[in-house]
Amino acid sequence: MIQIIIQIGVGVGIAILLIFIINRIFNRLYRVNQGIHLKFFRSLANGLVGIITIYYCCSLFSTTKEITKLLLQSGTVIVALITFAAQQALGNVISGFSISMTKPYKVDDKVKVISGGSVLAEGKITDVTIRHTIIRTFDGQSAIIPNSVMDSSVIMNTNYTENVGNFLEIEISYDSDPDKAIDIMKRLILSHPLTINGEDTSIFVNRYTANGMVLKTSVWTKTLDDNFKACSDLRKSLVKEFAENSITIPYQTITIDK
Repeated sequence: MIQIIIQIGVGVGIAILLIFIINRIFNRLYRVNQGIHLKFFRSLANGLVGIITIYYCCSLFSTTKEITKLLLQSGTVIVALITFAAQQALGNVISGFSISMTKPYKVDDKVKVISGGSVLAEGKITDVTIRHTIIRTFDGQSAIIPNSVMDSSVIMNTNYTENVGNFLEIEISYDSDPDKAIDIMKRLILSHPLTINGEDTSIFVNRYTANGMVLKTSVWTKTLDDNFKACSDLRKSLVKEFAENSITIPYQTITIDK
């Protein structure tokens, strides 16, 4: 019994050392390339080490040795039964392998997962394992989505393209000068440090409303975070600049007679 305990201790110790080495190697690789395939294969390698360690420990006991030997001799049947019983889990592993190879997203990418016309989750990729992908949503929650669902869904990835564009709209009253408002909008957009718009930036009168005209344009930046920041700054600047140039932004008022 003492010998078996020593052998188990050695086996578990080797497994812990292997897992430590695997994690160190993949952490170093991840500093160079933050691809999701590294997350996936690290999880897969740690899982294989765990399975081999459990099998080794079971083979040391006489009560479980015959069972492990029988499992090896009946490998084809056992594999078929396991494949049938765990087809969904295996499907997630296969989908995880497919995702890690095609790389439709990586950790820290901002994505929107759409399936059947419904948005399943929207936020930032935080981790990818052999079974699921974890997305931290913008309200601070974590959406844990099976890899098979991720593999079959439409992934809107704002980091997949080089630049990000977003619409910017603002309404002015009918008695305001639209040409002056357009010139102010264009000047502010081109002068903002985060925007990458060129001189060919177009600003249109998009539509009429009950209160005035809506001016619309596209604001382009390098990243989505830059776009949120730039559009926020531009909205604040437009309110100030329009007020200084006698351009009215209409809003509803209620007059109460005494």
